[in-house]
Amino acid sequence: MRFKTACRTRRIVFPCPMSDLHNDISAQWEARTILSARREKTEFRWYVMRDLKRFNAKLPAYKMLGDMGIEIFTPMVWKVAVQHGKRIPQEVPFMQDLLFVHSSREILDPIVERVDTLQYRFLRDGKRTFMTVKDADMERFKKAVGTALNPRFYAPQEITPDMVGKKVRIIGGLLDGYEGHLQKLQGSAVKRLFVELPNLLTASVEVQPEFIQLL
Repeated sequence: MRFKTACRTRRIVFPCPMSDLHNDISAQWEARTILSARREKTEFRWYVMRDLKRFNAKLPAYKMLGDMGIEIFTPMVWKVAVQHGKRIPQEVPFMQDLLFVHSSREILDPIVERVDTLQYRFLRDGKRTFMTVKDADMERFKKAVGTALNPRFYAPQEITPDMVGKKVRIIGGLLDGYEGHLQKLQGSAVKRLFVELPNLLTASVEVQPEFIQLL
């Protein structure tokens, strides 16, 4: 049984029970206050973050932040889980600990301080430089996977040289102007283009052969 993958910005209304999620609730209310006071005064960037909660947590970070009205982006895929002896399809993050958050330090810092399972990612440069993605690169990636019927996602270590084909430019269609490498697919007439966020995530999206120009 196959299911369509999805990758989208999530803005979720998620009820938060008053139990062991007390710290998360406090962080949400504080963030709402900060959002209201500072939204027009801060510079938003796409921060790369990690969520250390279990994969079956009731309130993963992408839902918690979405409930606050903070723009997030995480690749979603369909997987089949067994619950009470029944096989149930569930839409879950492709990488549990990878999350892109469009916000500012002023808004995110108080949340990170209170929710110890939500962390910034840093460059390995010895300076603890916050890892971010340029707005243009993120919009390019989001557009590619958002318009694809069946995007496939890969972690950086999953892309091997024998998977990478010729470099091309797309002329026409929804991805007009995109450049990248085709994915090598033996015995398939389908053409797929790699679109990447370097060192973070790669997507493979289907493109029409008539739109492909070799470089």
